[in-house]
Amino acid sequence: MIQKYPISIQDFEKLRSENFVYVDKTQFAFQLADIGGSYFLSRPRRFGKSLFLSTLACIFEGKKELFENTFIYDKWDWEQQFPIIRFSFSNIGHQELGLEQAIRKRLLDIYSEHELEAVSHSISQLFKELIALLHKKYNQKVAVLIDEYDKPIIDNLGKEEIPIAVANQKTLKIFYSILKDADPHLKLVFITGVSKFTQVSIFSDLNNLYDLTIEPNFAGICGVTDKELNTYFPKEIEKFDADKIKEWYDGYTWDLETYVYNPFSLLNFFRVQKFRNFWFETGTPTFLIEMAKREKFYRLENVKATEEELKSFDVNNLNSKNILFQTGYLTFKSYNESRGVYTLSYPNKEVKQSYLEALANAFTTNPNKSTKIIALQIEDALIENKPEKLKNIINSLFKSVPYDHWQKENEHFYHAILHLTFKMMGIYTLSEVHSSDGRMDALVQLDNAIYAFEFKLDKTAEIAIQQIKDKGYLEPFRNENKPLIAIGVNFSTEMKAVEEILVEEM
Repeated sequence: MIQKYPISIQDFEKLRSENFVYVDKTQFAFQLADIGGSYFLSRPRRFGKSLFLSTLACIFEGKKELFENTFIYDKWDWEQQFPIIRFSFSNIGHQELGLEQAIRKRLLDIYSEHELEAVSHSISQLFKELIALLHKKYNQKVAVLIDEYDKPIIDNLGKEEIPIAVANQKTLKIFYSILKDADPHLKLVFITGVSKFTQVSIFSDLNNLYDLTIEPNFAGICGVTDKELNTYFPKEIEKFDADKIKEWYDGYTWDLETYVYNPFSLLNFFRVQKFRNFWFETGTPTFLIEMAKREKFYRLENVKATEEELKSFDVNNLNSKNILFQTGYLTFKSYNESRGVYTLSYPNKEVKQSYLEALANAFTTNPNKSTKIIALQIEDALIENKPEKLKNIINSLFKSVPYDHWQKENEHFYHAILHLTFKMMGIYTLSEVHSSDGRMDALVQLDNAIYAFEFKLDKTAEIAIQQIKDKGYLEPFRNENKPLIAIGVNFSTEMKAVEEILVEEM
């Protein structure tokens, strides 16, 4: 029987009743539901957070028939049912109605569903009284399940929208402020989001809120592990190259022990049977790419950060490393315990290619030619050993850079664009490579040769070539049995272009 892949299905009941393949995560749901308490989980978008919340809801509603052949089936007391307050900030209409009015409307809808009468008007008091009334009516504590709590903030992080994000943050603080005092009425509070913002009440006031984000026991709560891949998709693993699937879609980790595949990308790959950038196509926040461009944050390999840097951030003081980690563009690679410092990098090929192309295209405005096409043309020029063609292609790239993006007398600006372009060739490219006697600007390895690039600004290509020679940048590659090529590039700030390229075999 052909497997039905639950792509974009966030409703547990629909998934189970219509026989979609289900990767069993109920061992995590059982642990949380059984113990109770207040929890927060951060994961990137399209990682199964909403489905997990829906799973919890079905457990608390006592829908035993949906859980046959799952971990929780013979462990949970299905006779007990709990009232549920469920919010998804992705669909309450906060953009159209305004956040406060959208919250109020959703609360009143829940009052109506349970035939309760609302007395208060403010969102905090409506929320507080709803919890107490549900507890009293059903004589069972209440499960509060909130999905994408940070959507009203995330949606407004563009430079011009920050005031809206700040206002929404204040509204959310008021809304969540009652949870701490409502604890006697609560069975479980489970809140998901992409990011952990400071100055939101759930983190500042609710001191018993346990953050599961990098908790080792919950590292596999979302995503697909290798074991799950082999258990639930054995035919797909036989049919496709498992190593290539891992290269493209695996690599996310929150504890450096459990590694998971992006479920959205994995299932889409099984459906279309073609390696593509599925996750990135679903929408990358414009503010993120604009911020990375502004900060020239284009080298994401070996990024260093402390745990405190990655835990939370302030709307008024956005941190690139933090945002890229929490949104899934960076993941852990190692941890230096003595220093308390993490090393982060791209999780996989899908994220790396997509991010680099989006960032490179953000520097340019040529709608007729993507930076990836230019990258492939540069690769052809290198293989063909045609310096003049290389110069013309690079200049065509810089001609598409808007006037107000030019940063005169800033070598890093030129370097960033070229580095991003080279990376998209899919070839072995390093930027600012250290050697025993200095640091070359870029190293490119192709099948036909190894190239050392040195970029200069308002100097000469001869000076760049001489530096490659004097510093011996290519000497470590003498045993590669390939031609070693030095390429000196000089930029002219007056011309806003490459003025000269020299190529010399060492």
